[in-house]
Amino acid sequence: MSLPSSAALRNAESLYNHHGWLRGWLARRLDNAFDAGDLAQDTFVRILCAPAAAAEVREPRAYLATIARRLLLNHQRRASLERAYAEQLALMPSVEVPSAEQQVAILQTLQALDTMLAGLPPKVRAVFVLSQIEGLTYAAIADELGVGLRSVKRYAAQALVQCALLEGR
Repeated sequence: MSLPSSAALRNAESLYNHHGWLRGWLARRLDNAFDAGDLAQDTFVRILCAPAAAAEVREPRAYLATIARRLLLNHQRRASLERAYAEQLALMPSVEVPSAEQQVAILQTLQALDTMLAGLPPKVRAVFVLSQIEGLTYAAIADELGVGLRSVKRYAAQALVQCALLEGR
């Protein structure tokens, strides 16, 4: 990663004047000042790392809110996934509960899979979930989605390519 240019730093500094507003905006949506502060900082890190950071921003609060909204959605999706995982752990007999290290690894894998699935087109995502999670055959998926068997195979291949790319990171 390269360092931001002096123009990018000046523009980021100008945007940083709105940090308090952004933190408040996020706090109202999260009901949590600590997470709001973290997400506000993540917003500015994202700005500094973006190639377009050198561009002058005409509507700073709208620009900040757009970036923060995306980070907020990711944060909420992660939190929802963590809650669902914790609920499933609570249902397990204590002798079967994975160790703390295993739980972290499983949660990281679930988050990576969730991110990958969120980036897939809807039909590709549906084929992946129906095939890999629900265990349906390609013929059953074709019937359920109202598409041809050839399309199901193509969608499954797309999803598996994304999984392979994810694993290669």
